[in-house]
Amino acid sequence: MDDVAIDREQAVRPRRGRPPVSDRQRQRQRLDISRHAVRLFAEHGVAATSGEQIARAAGVSERTLWRYFRSKESCVEPLLANAIDAFRAVLRAWPAELELTEHLRAAYTPVLDSASDADLEAVLAVVRMTRDEPALRAAYLMLRERSEDTFAEVLAERSGAAPDSVEIRVQAAAMSAVLKVATDHLAHVTAAGITSETLRRHREDVAAAVELVIRGLSDNT
Repeated sequence: MDDVAIDREQAVRPRRGRPPVSDRQRQRQRLDISRHAVRLFAEHGVAATSGEQIARAAGVSERTLWRYFRSKESCVEPLLANAIDAFRAVLRAWPAELELTEHLRAAYTPVLDSASDADLEAVLAVVRMTRDEPALRAAYLMLRERSEDTFAEVLAERSGAAPDSVEIRVQAAAMSAVLKVATDHLAHVTAAGITSETLRRHREDVAAAVELVIRGLSDNT
């Protein structure tokens, strides 16, 4: 058999083994593992929860777990990222004809619209646990810091300044701080349960704090 025939035979031969996992499937699986990890952390504590327990609860192998996450504490990142992505999304959708604070009051949600109420409760549970779990707090703060790049990009587009300018980076850092403080507060006041009023108050807190930051920065320029 010549080389061309061999190549043709290999091309039509069915592949063996598991089909490749798409990025969407990978993201869904990481989020599912994150949900189980947060539940176990809340029930038993971080120290008393092993990677093996998380993998078993999520219905995956430990090998899969460690392929997706560098540590058991980092399993909370997909859920936390959901909350940060919600602010990123509303910032990117900021209409040119509206003030940012007006847009936030109308469109901001603490998690992405497609997320469930259970995911919001899980996010807030993680935020509460970060007070006593340094490793979880490190993951939380790391994601917050990464989000500043997105904030800076949007602010730079609106102002015409460079995204890496000191002015823009300070504004992005201030917005990240606003979101963190407001989310920490939401986690505290919803320890006994989430209500529509606490969510409305959270949206107003975020908008008012951003307005204060923008006005303060403008007054100092």
